Amino acid sequence: MPLKIAILPGDGIGPEIVNEALKVMEVLNQKFNLNATWQEATIGGAAYDAEQDPYPASTQALVKSCDAVLLGAVGGPQWEALPKPSRPEAGLLRIREDLGLYANYRPTKVFDQLLDASTLKPEVVKGVDILVVRELVSGIYFGQPRGYEIVDGERRGFNTMAYRESEVRRIARKAFAAARLRSNKVCSVEKANVLEVSELWREIVIEVHQNEFPDVELSHMYVDNAAMQLIRNPRQFDVIVTGNLFGDILSDEASMLTGSIGMLPSASIGEKFAMYEPIHGSAPDIAGLDKANPLATILSVAMMLRFSLNRTDLAEKVELAVEKTLDAGVRTVDLADGQTPVSCSAMGDAVCLALGELA
Repeated sequence: MPLKIAILPGDGIGPEIVNEALKVMEVLNQKFNLNATWQEATIGGAAYDAEQDPYPASTQALVKSCDAVLLGAVGGPQWEALPKPSRPEAGLLRIREDLGLYANYRPTKVFDQLLDASTLKPEVVKGVDILVVRELVSGIYFGQPRGYEIVDGERRGFNTMAYRESEVRRIARKAFAAARLRSNKVCSVEKANVLEVSELWREIVIEVHQNEFPDVELSHMYVDNAAMQLIRNPRQFDVIVTGNLFGDILSDEASMLTGSIGMLPSASIGEKFAMYEPIHGSAPDIAGLDKANPLATILSVAMMLRFSLNRTDLAEKVELAVEKTLDAGVRTVDLADGQTPVSCSAMGDAVCLALGELA
């Protein structure tokens, strides 16, 4: 049976970067017998403009009928004045919740070819290979009560950070299982010295470790220290497991170890569904200019091949094609560092050429 993939280009640079990923998938179909089909749908601001809903029913139906979902990006200044439930970001939160995508895998791997692109010294970032496992459908982004009100004549905003034991247990299991396939180390990041929710987090992580994964090395770190250690000595980390808010911040910080957030893919995985997307945003300032870096989206395709389509062999070929392209000195503007940059579409073409040569 053909593999069926839902394609959600979204907003800003989303359509441009997704287009380059689709070129790669075409090569995989033509030269590597992937046998994949895909169908596009709207999400985010584009969906609101078309259907007055950032996650419309038509998109909901499509994603639940597919083997995997590939998403570009959502958001833009033209939708910021909308009510919160209508904003593009609401569509992203809803699809994660609707599909039960509770485990967000964000790898940060520093390519030797891009050592000079990082703002940190090469000797600090060389060899960095970190996986942030972020809980994605609970925590402060989803906690209730939340709101914005007037109290005693002044404005007050409030949010609730909350985790159930079962939510911590399942994300901890994902992190420990991932570590077994890597360097067998997990660092659990929270703020247990201040937050009760983090006290629970630490207790449950320790229980899962002792009862199910005693062979994996476990350490604990407060989030403020973890933010510092990512810059001071990033090679100490293998797998980092953390909550929704802390994971959002730390994974973006870790992305800059590579020199550009445009290099980092992600996988959001649940019990039944999975979605793949670059971790960067919609970059409305360069949308439509053919300047975006599509490599994070192309590497998201590699993650999709590995985790959802059971084609690890092709995932490795896509990753190798990206490395060969970088070896050849091809750089988009975010990586150029004095070199003449290529366009988004030219970078996609270069990866396709390198991939075809591996056939």
